[in-house]
Amino acid sequence: MKYKEAIEYIEKWGSLGIVPGLSTMEELLKRLGNPEKGLKFIHIAGTNGKGSVLAFLSQILYENKYKVGRYLSPTISSYEERFQVQQKQISKAEVARLVDEVSQAADKMEAEGLNHPTAFELETAMAFLLFQKKKCDLVVLETGMGGRLDATNVIEDPLVCVITSISKDHMQFLGETLEEITLEKAGIMKKDAKVVTATQPEKIIKLLREQAKKAGAEGIVKVEEKEIKKIKYGLEVQRFSYKRWKDMEISMAGIWQVENACLSLEAIMALEDLGYHFQEEKIRKGLKEAVWKGRFQVLAKKPYFIVDGAHNYSSASKLKKSLEFYFTNKQIIYIIGMFRDKEYNQVLEETCPLASHIITISLPNHNRSLSSLELAEEAKKFHPRVTAATSIEEAIELAYLLADKNSVILAFGSLSYLGRCMEIMEKSGTGFLK
Repeated sequence: MKYKEAIEYIEKWGSLGIVPGLSTMEELLKRLGNPEKGLKFIHIAGTNGKGSVLAFLSQILYENKYKVGRYLSPTISSYEERFQVQQKQISKAEVARLVDEVSQAADKMEAEGLNHPTAFELETAMAFLLFQKKKCDLVVLETGMGGRLDATNVIEDPLVCVITSISKDHMQFLGETLEEITLEKAGIMKKDAKVVTATQPEKIIKLLREQAKKAGAEGIVKVEEKEIKKIKYGLEVQRFSYKRWKDMEISMAGIWQVENACLSLEAIMALEDLGYHFQEEKIRKGLKEAVWKGRFQVLAKKPYFIVDGAHNYSSASKLKKSLEFYFTNKQIIYIIGMFRDKEYNQVLEETCPLASHIITISLPNHNRSLSSLELAEEAKKFHPRVTAATSIEEAIELAYLLADKNSVILAFGSLSYLGRCMEIMEKSGTGFLK
């Protein structure tokens, strides 16, 4: 199978959408020889911050000479980006080989009258095969959605379960209330696993503790806000101290990233309790070197051009706080693209008051996307100056025409178009900071 055929195969089964449940995944892995067994996992669930924590943890493990596999979604720059070993994405040839192997088992399942695996199930099986073949010491594994019925939750004995910030998203699958969503996320907890969590509302912490007890996990350790000290926020470097860790630095922007870094340190301390060894200078380097594309990422200066994947109310609220903190009294020009199944009205209501002008775009996935015209009509409920662009290229060009060197251009909403923004910016010669 060639790469193009492999991608076409995955896209074909992407039409199945999201099908919660583990039975199809378990059958597929059984036919592949259960490659997930024997691997050691750090499993991450939550609504916001999963990718950032994955980036911090995998970089720290890599710097400390562990062979690290990481599996993530969605990706921004390329399909291969979702499968990484030692911080490097796999090749197109490896993608083709993995799809070829997985497709044979999947197609036999269908021929025997069983459900065919979805695209995400196929990709998760590919990841497990890859990490087994590469003999990874540790795998940092991010759930796709939810937790309890997520395809990644076939793993039986994770070392550490990480629960990032929980908020409302994917309600049609996970439930309407925060408590219902929390129960789904808590489903990744397993017997004897260590569990660490971000700060959450007290009722959510109580629920997580109850679920940890039911699962037989080793209780819960949460990030202690009072221990986060000496915070110095910045767009290129941020500093903080947490517990025994003094004067730590991260390069990821966004005021919420300090807590994500602290959650990552809690996961490292949990691994230390299990006998894993880390050098302090390597932990420092891991935090500083970690990069997470598309999350309040600064692409250019004068004017600033920033991309961010805020697509639900919680992430939009955090984005708003960062904008207010970093860019008080600055002219801010938005480029926004949103899926119609997301909380676009709440995102717009939360963020629009900070903008001087809003430019809307249609997303590449036209079936799920709000058109630029539809999104513009919604944005006009909250802002008087809104323009619907016919393309991402036109939106960026218009944003630069409206901006001066002291302005801020912010492209946010769905991650699905941010990679295209990055390509346009790179080709334009405006340049990246990193």
